[in-house]
Amino acid sequence: MRKLIAKIIFTLTILITFNTAYGQSSRQFRNEFLYRINLTRQKGCNCGIRYYPPAAPLTWNNDLEDAAAGHARDMARHDYFDHTSRDGRSMGDRILSAGYAYKGFKSYAVGENIAAGQQSIAEVMDGWFKSEGHCKNLMNPDFKEVGAALYKNYWVQDFGGRESFSPEQQRLIKSGKYKLVQKKISGSD
Repeated sequence: MRKLIAKIIFTLTILITFNTAYGQSSRQFRNEFLYRINLTRQKGCNCGIRYYPPAAPLTWNNDLEDAAAGHARDMARHDYFDHTSRDGRSMGDRILSAGYAYKGFKSYAVGENIAAGQQSIAEVMDGWFKSEGHCKNLMNPDFKEVGAALYKNYWVQDFGGRESFSPEQQRLIKSGKYKLVQKKISGSD
């Protein structure tokens, strides 16, 4: 039992230390986030008074993680808590800048959850699932990928969903028989 407790404390120390530094998160950090999100997405849940049916599992995306990490660092450095960066950038701006592009995709959706002060992934995830708006992001079937980050006491979770054109649609686009219309990128809170 002592060995197990020592191992858990050691693992948590490494996890927290790694995620307050620069760079990609640990595999354990990513896996715990995905496990907690996908467990609920698999079952479906209530977000406020609305029931969200089961949704496909999310996969980890490093570009979304980079966007999340940058925003968490920025909020910590400039002592604020908001989806809009102090320099005026929106969630969509930060996600695009991190490399999560929409060009060449049939559809594109992004979203973001933020939190501050929680001491563990379990605590922040429980809070997000209890919050109607955050829960909607977590259960949104348009989102296929996620990246999350912790810096100091700021948590950021960025979501994305892109759908590729079918081979037939690609053929029609190349032939000029299918015209693309770009819509404004939007995200949810």
